[in-house]
Amino acid sequence: MSQEAFDRLHGALQYHIVNSMGWTGLRPTQADAVEPILAGKHCLILAPTAGGKTEAATIPVLSRMATEEWPGPSVLYVCPIKALLNNLESRLSRYAGFVGRTVQVWHGDVGQGVKARSKRTPPDILLTTPESLEGMLISTKVDRASWFGNVRVVIVDELHAFAGDDRGWHLRAVIKRVEAYARQPVQRIGLSATVGNPGELLDWFAGSGERQIVGSSSVTTDADVTIDHVGSMANAATVISRLHRGAKRLVFCDSRSKVEELAVSLRTMNTRTFVSHSSLSASERKLAETAFAEERDCVIVATSTLELGIDVGDLDYVIQIDAPSTVSSFLQRMGRTGRRSGSRRSFLFLTTSDEAFLLACAITTLWREKFVEHIKPPPLPWHMVAQQMMALVLERPGLPAHEVVAVARAQFPELDPATVATVFDFMVGKGILFISSGLASMGPEGEKLFGRGHFLDLLSAFASPMALAARHGATELGYVDPMAVQQQRDGPTVLLLGGRSWKVTAVDWSKRTVSVEPTDDRGKSRWLGTSRWLGFEVCQAMRRVLLREGDAELGLSKRGTQQLEEVRDLITAPERHGSLLLEHLPSGRLRWWTFAGGAVNSSLALRLGEMGSTRVDDLWVETSSGVSVPALMQSQVTPSAMTALSESMAERSELKFAACLCQEQLTAVVTSRSLDEASLRRLASI
Repeated sequence: MSQEAFDRLHGALQYHIVNSMGWTGLRPTQADAVEPILAGKHCLILAPTAGGKTEAATIPVLSRMATEEWPGPSVLYVCPIKALLNNLESRLSRYAGFVGRTVQVWHGDVGQGVKARSKRTPPDILLTTPESLEGMLISTKVDRASWFGNVRVVIVDELHAFAGDDRGWHLRAVIKRVEAYARQPVQRIGLSATVGNPGELLDWFAGSGERQIVGSSSVTTDADVTIDHVGSMANAATVISRLHRGAKRLVFCDSRSKVEELAVSLRTMNTRTFVSHSSLSASERKLAETAFAEERDCVIVATSTLELGIDVGDLDYVIQIDAPSTVSSFLQRMGRTGRRSGSRRSFLFLTTSDEAFLLACAITTLWREKFVEHIKPPPLPWHMVAQQMMALVLERPGLPAHEVVAVARAQFPELDPATVATVFDFMVGKGILFISSGLASMGPEGEKLFGRGHFLDLLSAFASPMALAARHGATELGYVDPMAVQQQRDGPTVLLLGGRSWKVTAVDWSKRTVSVEPTDDRGKSRWLGTSRWLGFEVCQAMRRVLLREGDAELGLSKRGTQQLEEVRDLITAPERHGSLLLEHLPSGRLRWWTFAGGAVNSSLALRLGEMGSTRVDDLWVETSSGVSVPALMQSQVTPSAMTALSESMAERSELKFAACLCQEQLTAVVTSRSLDEASLRRLASI
């Protein structure tokens, strides 16, 4: 421990760190965070899962709070999921109690009575989400000047999870609006797992002011990683039920349906199994996480909800069904193990298909090469500019129109200022916003589109698909896709939820509820969802594995070694054309194996224009005969092809606030996010 860093902390914290927490000292990252946080610098704290990031941020902040006698609420602690907030409350309450301070959770599941008490007696640290902050800012029941006037620090946990999508833009814009009420400069502290571009991430997050990266962004390869190919979910369940008996095992699946399917199979094999995913009710998830944290011989099957920093106790093993799509996600999941002194991190892939097996090999290859993805906020968030303009006129009714534009420009300094004004003018012209005597307010079209439930639709960056609440008596079990409850011809509808089968007894469409009762019949699960394209680097690593390029240790099991040879045999026939492989399909069409990712292949599809119909995948582009993809890689997109395809993509867009943008802006957003011209140029140079 750095004694100098420890000595700079408030005396009460020094006492409790040693006597109450029983620490012999601060971890290196925690010690390194003390000086910059006490100095008020914006910080990005990097450490693997369970690496002590929360303490690295909160201990120096509590020291400042006690030394400088901050009135509350002075700290906003923002997390991407409510379960993580709930999980942190007791731990942070203990730390805050060392200096006589309080902590309170505030999100959609917290009752109005608790929130009312918080407003009467404000906590020192408020644990919340960006959506709840937005709700407080536009609420007429919150005295924003007093509630946010004392804010001195905003801590954002799992910053990388925000920054990679539109929630990051929303979060940063909301923080900017909070700062308008703060009477002192607001320090921003981000906590993140390893990322490939920490400097860029901190610059994007911090805004103006001094800043510092704390911790290391290097990747450690000291872990036991094995890739096994089992061929089916049923086989995966058999392996898990027999492997590591007596140990605590966390199994990741990348869909809710697979989680449910695997959990049911494990329970039929008498394996004590718990389930966690986003469509379960908060109480159901809490029961599973609590039980799993306290037991030893059991399995919890989860989606990425348990990838983030929720504490489920000491884990013995992490098992992955198939493979995550990024090295970053793999590192987060593997970081769940090896927390006990003297233990090593471990990770087992159980793959069920050729492509999943190859993806696991690619992820492992990149990890061995110490590669980790760069976190890039999605480009051109014009729809989020529109959302913030609407939220701002609800927060500050009667704000002059020019100030609405000025605030949006300050929130999104990366964007063209003239186009920010264009977005505002379009919304006024469409009646989404209204101007009277130079003052802006919500227009009739805006109220029609987003006014439901006191503008509840404005709080979130994403559109949520319709879901039905599943209830057994008075107990809410979770949420199901409406298509999953359609009446079956051969009998009652049986659902899978929480790893158990439920027979549908009634559906109340007006209340969006479905009544269920337990059954021994085997059910099915279904949820609507979207899949993202794989990245260029991951797909290129898949290519290297197939073509025996590189010598990275894959950690294959005996079955995995056999599977790799079988997969490699599949590509012995295709012709080579530079960096591409060409396969002649029986239909007469051509399949060009690019191994470049769906966004690059979509960019190639643009170049086809009228030359022939095309299909794209992460790994290949399928064209009519006579089309030379290598030649297309060197060509330019014709204006007519760009216009036709981008308009089609814009029509299919799921951007929540697309109605607030003119066609030109909407097309620009969709094409900039769906195509990857930069990686295409890289592919052409290989």
